[in-house]
Amino acid sequence: MIPRVQRILFWVMLLAAVIMAVVLIRLRERAHDRLLVAADNAVPTAPLNAPVEKIRLLVANDADGSLIPVERSFPMPKDPNARARVLLQKLVEEYSAPKSTHPIPNASGVDEVFLMPLAQQKGEMAVVNLDGAFVGAQPSGIEPETMTLLSMIATLHANLPQITEVRFLVNGQQKDTLAGHADLTRTYLASDTETAVRQ
Repeated sequence: MIPRVQRILFWVMLLAAVIMAVVLIRLRERAHDRLLVAADNAVPTAPLNAPVEKIRLLVANDADGSLIPVERSFPMPKDPNARARVLLQKLVEEYSAPKSTHPIPNASGVDEVFLMPLAQQKGEMAVVNLDGAFVGAQPSGIEPETMTLLSMIATLHANLPQITEVRFLVNGQQKDTLAGHADLTRTYLASDTETAVRQ
């Protein structure tokens, strides 16, 4: 027989352990929420002394399924990863603007872009980590989803020609499709966009 005092002590310690676990889980969730808010508020920008450069955005046009070259001037960072992220963020801002030719209401867009050298050939692969809110705002359908991806790939390649392949993640995870149709499990080639670019 276990003495009554030991049983009471066991149950008190068990209750204390459960309460501590709940408190720790809640503190972890709060810290995670604070990190997400900080990440959402962190707008990709170039250093204040960065030179203003002309960038070429390939904006999707839903009316005829083409990519329209649009030039903008913007201070650009020197780091290629940051540069790629700023390029895509500016492209996404075009889509959230009034009278956009490819409207997507969420301007959060791209969390990060990682550039990696290709082992077997010249060039680099860009791994684009899309924001879940942007993906949720993406109009569903093979045509609009494909145009979103092609415009991102073409914009990266036009400004950073060393990028020859692009892969997409959503919130750091592989997802099967963008919004139910366009395949996100494959690697896209920059050459896939050539026929869609309006001359």
